[in-house]
Formats: sequence, C-alpha cells, structure tokens
Amino acid sequence: MNAPRRRGFLAGALGLALTACVALMPAQSPEGVVRTNPSPRFAAFVGPKTQHAAPFLGVPDTNFFCLRSLVDRDTGATTHQLYVSESYSGAERGWDAARGGNGGRLRFIAISRDDIPCPEGACFVEEFAADLPETALRGNLAGFVVNFSAKSGAVKTIAVSADRIAAQLAAIEAWRQTAQQ
Repeated sequence: MNAPRRRGFLAGALGLALTACVALMPAQSPEGVVRTNPSPRFAAFVGPKTQHAAPFLGVPDTNFFCLRSLVDRDTGATTHQLYVSESYSGAERGWDAARGGNGGRLRFIAISRDDIPCPEGACFVEEFAADLPETALRGNLAGFVVNFSAKSGAVKTIAVSADRIAAQLAAIEAWRQTAQQ
C-alpha cells in the first residue's frame, strides 16, 4: 500500500475508532468533551457536536463538526483534528482541501463518502477532517476558522469557538494529571 493511501486508511481507521468508541466507552467531562479508550495505547477525546448546517432532511446527527484529539499514552504525543460530517443533495462535492483562517494549508483527511437514498435523487454524506497542529489550538485560544474546499468549487467555513478549544485542552490536561498519579 503506498504512503498516501496508507495515511488515508489510517485516518479513516482513526475516525471509525473514535466514532465507535464514543458509543462504547464514554466518560463525559463537565465541558462536554467525551474521553474514550480506543486501545490500551491511546486515549481519545471527542468534543461536542455542533451543527454547521441544518440537519439533513430533518435527521439528527447530520451536518455537524467537532474537535477530536488522540493522545499516545506511551509518548504523550497528541494529534488534533477538526472533524466534519456533511450530508447534502445534488452534485457530488468531493471535499479535498483545508486551510486555516490565515490561508495556511492544513493536512486534509478524507474519511468516507457514501451515496445515500433520499427523495431528492442524488444525495451524499462525506466525512472529512483537517489535522490541527498543537500550536494551532494553543496559539488560537480566542478561536479559529478552517476553510474547506471541494473539487466542485464548494467552500465551507467552520468557526471553532474559544470555549470549544479551551474545553478540549482542559479535558486532555485533566486526564494527563490523573494518568500521571
């Protein structure tokens, strides 16, 4: 398997693990960040879901975003993502790029794309993320914006609030304090 394909596979596997583990082993913090244990080696933190558009066809848990973080228990290394789930009708968008509010390129992660049945004809759900360097979270405590773009020309801007960033970082720090004891 070539390197880009392997990275995409691993990113998708991480997405599935984080999604599945939230349902299996949640530990809710007061800030709304859910901690999960996808494996003995990693602790995962999934922030609250926020709608970026109306629920698709009135279906709950569609068209949302959240912060996700994965901490390696052995090394302490932390990976952060801005995860987006988008359902829509019409022509396929093909989300494929992410940039920070300052225009800097962020690593885009395509997680999944599926056709879904709907009365409008062609409907899709795409799940994707942008890798967020630790400095992007810690250096933007007032909040930040990520601009996603698609092959179709569509653009989606996601604004992450200061409260959301603070809650994510606080949940990770609280876990680290208890994990060291």
